[in-house]
Amino acid sequence: MPLHDMPGHLIRRLHQHGIALYGMHAAGLDLTPVQYAALHAIGAWPGSDQSTIGRAIACDKATVGTVLDRLEGKGLVERVADAADRRTWRLRATPAGLDVLAQLEPRIAAVQRDLLAPLSGAEARELTALLTKLVRALPGSGEPR
Repeated sequence: MPLHDMPGHLIRRLHQHGIALYGMHAAGLDLTPVQYAALHAIGAWPGSDQSTIGRAIACDKATVGTVLDRLEGKGLVERVADAADRRTWRLRATPAGLDVLAQLEPRIAAVQRDLLAPLSGAEARELTALLTKLVRALPGSGEPR
């Protein structure tokens, strides 16, 4: 099979393009794509713990800890001790974090639009459905429950 017909190679190339689009649209907000994913997940599921956020964004424990430390250092996320279990920290976006999410929402929509621009609406929906099917089949994937 030629390299340019291999799904893995094509996915890697598309990922590179998506990261470049993110960099262009999110310029000036000092947030990496993984930091955005974590902040978005915390905004979507406030009160989640670190393990839940890690699973939601497909990051291992050490990586998500570093990402959360950086978000906390930027004043975008805060850790709050769980009232029932003082060993567990619950995460929530700060007002500044919610503001950054609001600023990023139209920019992220533009990234998605630009990434899928060569496709018709039906093709974009089909591609998204197929990618979702592939990702949901991966071990440990999925949204927090």
